[in-house]
Amino acid sequence: MNGVTIITESAQLAEYCDGWRSAEYVTVDTEFMREKTYWPILCLIQVGGPDESVVIDPQAEGLDLTPLYDLLINPDVLKVFHAARQDVELFHHLTGHVPAPLFDTQLAAMVCGFGESVGYEKLAARLADAQIDKTLRFTDWARRPLTDRQILYAVADVSHLRPIYDKLCAQLENNGRRAWIEEEMRILTSPATYENPPREAWRRIKVRNGKPRYLAILREVAAGREEEAQRRDMPRNRIVREEALTEIAAHGPSTVDELARVRAISQKLAEGSMGTAILKAVARALALDRNCYPSLPERVEKPVGLAPLMDLLKVMLKMRCEQTGVAQKLVATVGELERFAAGDENSSLLSGWRRELFGDLALALTEGRVALSVLNGQICVIPQDEEAAKLAAPPRRAKRARRRSGRNRQAAPE
Repeated sequence: MNGVTIITESAQLAEYCDGWRSAEYVTVDTEFMREKTYWPILCLIQVGGPDESVVIDPQAEGLDLTPLYDLLINPDVLKVFHAARQDVELFHHLTGHVPAPLFDTQLAAMVCGFGESVGYEKLAARLADAQIDKTLRFTDWARRPLTDRQILYAVADVSHLRPIYDKLCAQLENNGRRAWIEEEMRILTSPATYENPPREAWRRIKVRNGKPRYLAILREVAAGREEEAQRRDMPRNRIVREEALTEIAAHGPSTVDELARVRAISQKLAEGSMGTAILKAVARALALDRNCYPSLPERVEKPVGLAPLMDLLKVMLKMRCEQTGVAQKLVATVGELERFAAGDENSSLLSGWRRELFGDLALALTEGRVALSVLNGQICVIPQDEEAAKLAAPPRRAKRARRRSGRNRQAAPE
């Protein structure tokens, strides 16, 4: 046997949860499957407490998960995840609540010099001196009984997370970036982050046609597909493929024969209940007053000179992120840089920690108060006034753990 506690009984789970209520924090991870379903199937829950890491089998007959769900929303116990979004989305679906308070070690690592979207295996190796067996990453977690290797792999996802969290916290205190992570956690723990109304489903579809009539039909048929996928608990594309939705929106079929001519729509589907629902959705869209048609986000007019300004901003962002050890992806996407360059006053770069790290300096560049130059083979900022000189000063770089001799690792400045 592997020696790991596997919880399958309600009384046992309640006892563990009662003990965890006095803990400063617990580490949490899940294993789930969703290849053949719309909603993820919860297969395993791992929890790491101060004294022991355990595996909870949610498929065990009669197991009441209520004590665990109560723990996840207990305001006195911090819940630590790695790459939390999918786990949090799953718990939000099951309970209607978001685990909170919450800490995501992947986000913390991205502001502590570990690069873009750092993986758990990389952090475990660097901060917990642990090697994770990656071969079981895509195992069938729904199948029972679970093997000893599966159990050990699963529990490692929370047992090593404890030293990872402790060391990242120390680094965040040293570099003064704890408030940055708390800002990101407010987004991660907002229920709105995980709410996807069916009538907003069309926004996830890549479209090249911005005509109001097209968008109105797309909105209605995409909403119908979303509702049917949820009702039948099936992946969206098994209901109707995405390319079929865009074709339907383009042609606006009004009869079964017209619908059957759409690429990726079979005669059988067109004649069935789903075909009927699609035709009703098209008719519903076409009956709308034009004032009720949806529209794409208004495109920001690109001023002359935007392309070279974008190039300068990209260089400055890369320079700043290398100076500070913050993952560039976390600070701004190309789209966000473009909106900033075009003068968007609501840019994310003009609020919170992003403004502190990069936004004010980028603003100074667009106002001509700083310039970029090369010194000793390195890009550097040349301030044009005293205030700009304060912005141009290289900020303190994130500290991160280095491999030391022996088994111990600790944070060290670069």
